[in-house]
Amino acid sequence: MANKTTNNIKLGLFVVAGLLFLIVMLYMIGKDQNLFSRNIELKAWFSNAQGLVKGNNVKYSGIQVGTVKSVRLINDTTVEIVMLIDDQLKSNINKNAVVSIGTEGFIGNKIVNILPGIGHAAPIDDGDLLASKKITSTEDMLETLSVSNTNIAVISVELKSTIQQINKSTALWQLLNDKTLPDNLRKAANNINQATAKANNTVNDFHDMLADIRSGKGSLGKIMTDTSFALQMADALEKLKQVGDNANKLSGEIDEMVKGINTDVNEGKGAVNALLKDSAIVTKLNNSLDNIEKGTTTFNQNMEALKHNFLFRGYFRKLEKQKEKEEEEKAAKSY
Repeated sequence: MANKTTNNIKLGLFVVAGLLFLIVMLYMIGKDQNLFSRNIELKAWFSNAQGLVKGNNVKYSGIQVGTVKSVRLINDTTVEIVMLIDDQLKSNINKNAVVSIGTEGFIGNKIVNILPGIGHAAPIDDGDLLASKKITSTEDMLETLSVSNTNIAVISVELKSTIQQINKSTALWQLLNDKTLPDNLRKAANNINQATAKANNTVNDFHDMLADIRSGKGSLGKIMTDTSFALQMADALEKLKQVGDNANKLSGEIDEMVKGINTDVNEGKGAVNALLKDSAIVTKLNNSLDNIEKGTTTFNQNMEALKHNFLFRGYFRKLEKQKEKEEEEKAAKSY
């Protein structure tokens, strides 16, 4: 009888201990699921739930703040996520916070991440709808990697083909095996450096010339900067224009005069026509010139005779001495 009582007591203690353990476990699980604390609800809308289910964790800046209460489809493009958030933490989360769906680790369970917003805003209230942000999912990453792998495979095939063509190219290998190629490249590079240096010098000279022009140095600088010089140039150009106009006017007058002379010559008017076309007048002019030449010769002979005449010999000698004296004075002044 005593043994039976002892066994009943042990059984009772074991059952009580099991119940206490079960209660503690339920409390811990319920605490993690916010079953035994005061909660508020927050909502967020997404176009894709990405496998999120009821009971998944909700984290704010990496800290556990609640769980997912429900995931329901509003329409064909919108999924509503309802979250249970610990009321004690609502003062730390503002209305401008952003909600995104992520993963615990690389391939772990889905979670909801609440990220702080930019700027200042009021704390959240029960039933607030927070803004959502789409995060690249693992499926999207794997799809992108698949496309990248395909592209890499295509590039690898083309690269292999290119290398094979290079290996078959004898001209390329001859070029690479040419021992004079490095020297030629060095010479070419040296020539390029020299040409670049000369170009730089030319540019510097050009800059200096522009600086001189801006500062008013040189003829071009005066033309570009000196307003008085510009006015003088304008005045000179105006005078040149007047000279050109006068020359054109004079040319017209000469043209009219030539036309008049041509008219007189062609129509038989004036002395010019008579001189050019009347042969009798020409003959008379020739005879007159012959008579003048004969008269000049006779006059010279008479003057020579007078020089030797004893009446005029002294006068002519006096004139010769005076002429010689003037020439000597002139020669003395020149020295």
